[in-house]
Parts: sequence; C-alpha cells; structure tokens
Amino acid sequence: MTTATPPPFPRSLPLPRTPDPAAAPPQRWGIMAPGGIAGSFCRALNEHTNQKITAVGSRSLDRATAFAAAHGIDAAHGSYEELVADPNVDVIYVASPHSEHHRHALLAINAGKHVLVEKAFTQNARQAREVVAAAERAGVVVQEAMWTRFLPHIDVVRQLLADGALGEVTTLFADHGQYFAPDPNHRIFNPALAGGALLDLGIYPLSFASFALGNPTSIIASGHKAFTGVDGQVSVILGGPGGSQALVNTTSYAKTPTSASISGTAARIEIPGLFYNPASVSLISRDGSTLTWDANHLTGNSGLCFQAAEVARLIAAGAPHSELLPSTETIQILETVDEIRRQIGVTLPGDNA
Repeated sequence: MTTATPPPFPRSLPLPRTPDPAAAPPQRWGIMAPGGIAGSFCRALNEHTNQKITAVGSRSLDRATAFAAAHGIDAAHGSYEELVADPNVDVIYVASPHSEHHRHALLAINAGKHVLVEKAFTQNARQAREVVAAAERAGVVVQEAMWTRFLPHIDVVRQLLADGALGEVTTLFADHGQYFAPDPNHRIFNPALAGGALLDLGIYPLSFASFALGNPTSIIASGHKAFTGVDGQVSVILGGPGGSQALVNTTSYAKTPTSASISGTAARIEIPGLFYNPASVSLISRDGSTLTWDANHLTGNSGLCFQAAEVARLIAAGAPHSELLPSTETIQILETVDEIRRQIGVTLPGDNA
C-alpha cells in the first residue's frame, strides 16, 4: 500500500447515470418457469417499463395459464419448447432452478431467442462458457440477470471508484445470509436443483467483489455443509490488486445484515442492507465527514426493471451483452465459485456431465 496524498473529499456525490427503464425500446418477452422470482419480474416490467410480456411457458399448462392470468399475459404454453418456438417472443427470461439454467438457456438460444438468465447464470463455469459460446454463434444477446449491477446506487459507487474518491482501495466486506428452515426439497438444500448458499445467496457478494476489485488473484475459502451435502455457510477471502482484500460471507442458516462496504486509504463507501436491492450509498472520509445518496422511489424487487431495460437496449443496439456485466466477467465469477466449492469439498449433480 502507498501513502499518497488522499484526494480531496467531494462536495457532493455523483448522480446515477442509469437510464429511465420506461425509455428502453420495447421487446416481446417470454417467461420460462413461472415461479416467485418470475412473478416479481413481471410486476416490475408491467409497472416501470414499456416492455411487453407476451408469453409464459411451464411444464404444466395449468400453471402457465394461471400465471398468464395473474400478469396479463396473452399466451400460455405447456412446455418450454412451445415457448421458445413462439414467433411473438423476442427474448426469454430464464427463471428456472440453477440446475436447469444451462439447458434452458441453450434451448432458447438454439431457437434464435435472446436470453436473460437468472443469477447464478449457470451452476458452474463450464456451463457458462457453453451458453456464451452458443449465443455468440447464434448472434443473440445473452445476459446474466444479476440485477444489482444495473441499479442506480451501484452506478454511484461505480463513479466514486472511477474518480478515486476512496484513495487506494484496501478492503471490501459483503455478506448475504438468509434463514431457511431445513427442508430437503427446498431449492437451497436440494443438490438436484444445484442448491447451496453460494449459488443462491453468495453470488451477490461475490459479484459485488468482482465489480469493485476485479477477478481475484487468490481465493481462501472455509465452509460448512448443510444436511443434504450442499454448502450451507461459506466465508471467503479474495485477494485483489495491490494487496487489497475482499471478505465475503454467505449462509442459509441465519438472517445477516446483508450489507456491503468498500474502504480505501482516504474514505469508505457503505451500503446498508439490503445492499443488493435499490439502496442508499454513503461516502465517509477518514475524519468522519459523510455524504449520502438516497435511493430513488423504487424499492425491493421493483428494481428488476433495470436489468430488463438494459437487455432491451442491447437487443435494439445489436450488442451481445452489457458492459456493466460482460459475459467474460460472469464466467470469471463462476470460476471463483467453482474454486470455492472445490476447497470446501462440495460437488453437485451435473458438475461433470
């Protein structure tokens, strides 16, 4: 670490440059797998964008029909194959369990559809590379639905880091823990669904660390397996440039603060829980001077509209993926996940298939 003169503390925080989601060119969306997150996604699009949700697909026609009625969707399909063949669909939102992301993304891509794939993008880096390569061959957009990257408060952080407002970045803390009652059939405990705290919860702080510090230069992980053999709790130290470190924790055993901070030689950024939702951002100098940007009117899952708007703009522009989260970085993050799981001794069905 150096002892360079710290930058002057700014008079105000930068404003987010995030475009209005309602201004994004409308695309026709198909929903693959009508679960809870898909419902939140549809509500966000219907309330805050001009995107058109034209179809939903499920393995159960009754379930697809009920979901379509609840969200004002015209077409309901009783199979995913029928959904991706629908000529009134431009882009597929893949909201199935982690174990199915790889197969379902490829199904959509091979039908010529653009895809927004829920985080975690796939269950491992090998699968991610295959999905990205298929999208490149097909000439369609492929994007991980790590919605946090596209939220306004993250753009405030992005600008502060680019401006050097923290001085030399030294330390990042981020955690995401939720309590789940032990249930072998729940997705977070079920190995067959690629369960585990890392892919479901830990992907958020790991992606945040990648965003702030880049691809790690070293990884040291410690974990505890849940009763089904998936990872139940994991703590990780990630090495970064210039001796910086990220300390990341995830757990399915307890509700944690789910906050994040980035500290440097001159100042630190604090994002109180839930850091991955629309949130406020504070910049705090070494002497305690504080500036805060308050989150906009969007709260909770309504922020899902920003990732959809970004994908709509990419499709209109003919861009393969967003520069806010390139496919190369999505793959690198999953390579980190793979190494963490290797160190703690967790393998999932399908990892070697």
